[in-house]
Amino acid sequence: MFSIGRPQRNTHILPLLPLRDIVVFPHAVVPLFVGRKKSSEALMQAMKTNKLVFMATQNKTEIDIPKEQDISKLGTVAKILQMVKLPDGTMKTLVEGLYRAQIVRFIQSDPIFEIEVEPFRELEINQQKAEAMIRAMIDKFEKYAQKNKTVSLDLLKTISTTNNPSKLSDMLAAHFPFKYKDKKELLHLFNPEERIDTLLKKMTTEADIFEMEKKIKGRVQKQIHTNQRNFYLNEQMRAIKKEMGHDPDIKDEYKDLEKKLKRKKMSKEASSKARQELQKLKLMQSMSPEATVIRNYIDWLLDLPWYHKSKFKLDVDRSEEILNQDHYALEKPKERILEYLSVLSLVKRVRGPILCLVGPPGVGKTSLAKSVARATNREFVRLSLGGVRDEAEIRGHRRTYIGAMPGKIIQSLKKVKVNNPVFCLDEVDKMSMDFRGDPSSALLEVLDPEQNNTFNDHYLDVDYDLSDIMFITTANTLHDIPLPLKDRMEVIRLSGYTEHEKQHIATDFLIPRQCKQNGLEEKQITFSKEIILSIIRNYTREAGVRNLERQIAAICRKVAREYVTRASEEKDIFSITVDEDLLNKHLGPYQYRYGQIESKDQIGLVTGLAWTQYGGELLYIETVIMPGKGKLQITGKLGEVMKESAQAAYSYVRSRTEMLGLDNDFYEKYDIHLHVPEGSIPKDGPSAGITMCVSIISALLKKKVPKDIGMTGEITLRGRVLPIGGLKEKILAANRGGINRIILPEDNRKDLQDIPDVILEGVELIWAEHMDDVLKTTLVMEINLPKEED
Repeated sequence: MFSIGRPQRNTHILPLLPLRDIVVFPHAVVPLFVGRKKSSEALMQAMKTNKLVFMATQNKTEIDIPKEQDISKLGTVAKILQMVKLPDGTMKTLVEGLYRAQIVRFIQSDPIFEIEVEPFRELEINQQKAEAMIRAMIDKFEKYAQKNKTVSLDLLKTISTTNNPSKLSDMLAAHFPFKYKDKKELLHLFNPEERIDTLLKKMTTEADIFEMEKKIKGRVQKQIHTNQRNFYLNEQMRAIKKEMGHDPDIKDEYKDLEKKLKRKKMSKEASSKARQELQKLKLMQSMSPEATVIRNYIDWLLDLPWYHKSKFKLDVDRSEEILNQDHYALEKPKERILEYLSVLSLVKRVRGPILCLVGPPGVGKTSLAKSVARATNREFVRLSLGGVRDEAEIRGHRRTYIGAMPGKIIQSLKKVKVNNPVFCLDEVDKMSMDFRGDPSSALLEVLDPEQNNTFNDHYLDVDYDLSDIMFITTANTLHDIPLPLKDRMEVIRLSGYTEHEKQHIATDFLIPRQCKQNGLEEKQITFSKEIILSIIRNYTREAGVRNLERQIAAICRKVAREYVTRASEEKDIFSITVDEDLLNKHLGPYQYRYGQIESKDQIGLVTGLAWTQYGGELLYIETVIMPGKGKLQITGKLGEVMKESAQAAYSYVRSRTEMLGLDNDFYEKYDIHLHVPEGSIPKDGPSAGITMCVSIISALLKKKVPKDIGMTGEITLRGRVLPIGGLKEKILAANRGGINRIILPEDNRKDLQDIPDVILEGVELIWAEHMDDVLKTTLVMEINLPKEED
């Protein structure tokens, strides 16, 4: 039994999409081009929820900004199947009508129409009457299809197998060439019997009109003389050829494609696919849009370097020389590259490694990937992933979309013309995701050595082998990379350069490059080591060398201008030695200050060592004792972890009251204020624990702390000194600031093997396992403090 429209009791809240000049019926799939801002936002809102939207026709199609009274209360609830944003801002949408409904009330009209709708369900009708209606509609449509050859066989088959009269009437109303007014009338007929009767009448009328038009066209065509027709067509062809230039014979073009397919070496799957598409192309009109799509697809298959590779240079010594020429330091990344080349020279075939270079900006991650390509005699490809949020950027679009193209991986390989380049995926930590997909998930197949030999681009739709590519990814931070993606990569960390390394880089790389770029000879401008160090310390604060190069470039530009000004007056080439006065003149006053040792020993003032993304720094911690009620105040723009370290240090001091010779109730009589200067700079981390503890004890005991001692280490409530990170940068900061002795956690002794000897010159390292060891060194405690048992 079938049904007549009756409103249901349940309602839904949906976004509203007003339509003009188009009607969406239930059970029909309709493409829409949406250009109005309010309508686009309604579609975006629907995509974020359940993809359902209510579509109703406007009462007057000429209204561009409709109001509530301009929209019909009856319409169709539809589901969004696909949505693509075109370059001009228009939204191309594919929707499927689900069921009729009516608007109960408008909830809001801005920024989008949001309404409450009430669906209509259908009541039972007589089975025999339903069968008669179905036969009548199918018979009418089949007679129309016999006259109109444009009706597809698939549609005819679908219509003939539908056994629901209401659904069948909506499908026919959607596909029959009725006028907009007639379609709107059929949509608003909720009673299936009335709708089917009206539909049959309109189908009869439309079929008669089509038959009459066909007869008229046939009569007119017979009247045209054969010679006149040929003349007209020849003139058209001549005009088209003149507009397009020389048009080669289509058959010759197909023969050229067949020859290219025979010569081109590609996979069996790709070769078979290309031949199938070429056969389709031969059967089509050359000017049809589908023929253009197929031709572009075949060209892509022919242009890809399926098996074309650049030849390796497996000279490990030469590769090491090139890496050292291009980059100073970076020993671990260069060692890993040389290991890969050594293995390749032995086994001849090895899966390309997936390296991930993680480090702060400006340390040379991308330029290192270029050097790897030069050292291995491979082509270099770089793809920036910063801000990429569309999965199709990696996997490509399916060919059904207008303007579809392969993803950036395949595009880059076509451009570089080899199948084994060094492929740098830059800024892999800065990808994001939205309704168009997650590009980081699409990269999982690309960067998995077990899967990327059968990488499937949506546009090509055939497997492509990426296993010979050497992928190198770069990132600033590791925690922003999704775990499944991080699992496929071998992470190599690049720490910031030390001042010693920056001096070498400036002397050997940056100054010669900037002299060349600014038209100077190296003998025309001289930078001493002291001046380079002054620029590093006073005009830059960074882990890399980008700002350092900018400052050197600024000086070179000033010198170049002075040279041009004086060239007309002096014939001899002059030379300039850069000094502090020249720095102040060209770069202005100092932009940064670095920590230096205090002039004398102080009570409650302790020098700590801190790590920042720009390198190591001296961290001064001050404590003062005041009469009060035991309040501990902590200031200096400290993070939560650093505040917790201060609390732990204070609790340790209170637990050692007797052994330190303090009054048992000192914490009830005094307030303690602990401050870390330079409050505008955020500071966090647990490694200042022992520094805070020494500062508090020094203030309580009124004992001075030696100014030449620096320290770093995390403290527990029992007084144990735990290991810290950034040891290399911290020791360098101490050396730079004039600190002669450094207290370090015993557990960090093993990390000395990664620190160059030049950094350790002139510095005494004191290793501490417990806070008592720190107090003996800093406050020269005369009493023997027994350690707490663990």
